[in-house]
Amino acid sequence: MMEERLALNDFLREYRFPFYIIQCTHNDRNVPNMHSHDFVELVYVVRGEAEHCFEGDCYPLCAGDVFIINPNEAHTFRIEKGKEIEIINCLFQPDLIHNSCLRELGVDDSMDYFYVQPFMSHSERFYHKLQLRERETSDVLRLLQGMLDEWQAKKSGYRTVIRLKLVDLFILLSRVYKESLNEGRESTKRSSHHMLVRRINGFLERHYDEKLNINHLSTLFNISTRQLNRIFKQEMAITVIERIHQIRIEHAKQMLKESDEKVIHVAHKVGYDDPAFFSHLFRRYVGCSPGKYRAHGS
Repeated sequence: MMEERLALNDFLREYRFPFYIIQCTHNDRNVPNMHSHDFVELVYVVRGEAEHCFEGDCYPLCAGDVFIINPNEAHTFRIEKGKEIEIINCLFQPDLIHNSCLRELGVDDSMDYFYVQPFMSHSERFYHKLQLRERETSDVLRLLQGMLDEWQAKKSGYRTVIRLKLVDLFILLSRVYKESLNEGRESTKRSSHHMLVRRINGFLERHYDEKLNINHLSTLFNISTRQLNRIFKQEMAITVIERIHQIRIEHAKQMLKESDEKVIHVAHKVGYDDPAFFSHLFRRYVGCSPGKYRAHGS
């Protein structure tokens, strides 16, 4: 099945505010194609049943489930004939809420957007959902409905209200997740490492254009540099530095295809001060120079 690639701009009319929210229903006749995107997607299941097909795996969904899809993760629904699923779909760029705002609110940077997921099952499987209880469902619906109302009305200050409600939502989901662990859903050592690597990947996706090094990451995620390198290599089969280069080169490929920016400017935008080093890495990962890649429209 061909994978469709979406951008948040496909949904936005107002480019200054990277956010979109909608309540919609899917059935077996209007299932979205397998797709990935450059934004974060939070989905809450209002009613109905379906299967969520995620990165080659599928798991059942029902009312009260909530899950998050990171940038670049391929997914869709599988819905049986005669059934449907109603969802609230919240799309946003990871930098919608700036770190300075989180600090002012007293939300530590280590509790980033990607902390509230992945949610783990009892096995080592990567399980991208959290089942809410009745009281929690009411609170989540209240926050999502509030964002829907603000988004549709667009009254003065609606952007600020949406940002605050989104922070409130993620804190709530983080608490639910922590409580579920305290109630006996303890992760195995491997699944714990899997979660850590997913969180680090999420951080790298958001901060790829900044100065990144192992020492900063080990401090941020409260792990020694030796452990960080070992766990990351075990889970990803590549080093942290190689992953940073991968992410940056993928963003550079997108910029080269979609803009007329000079190669030197593209290099700077994805985090490289040395254009020659950038070009060397680009050839290594892509197989041709940035200029040839743009010229062939690959």
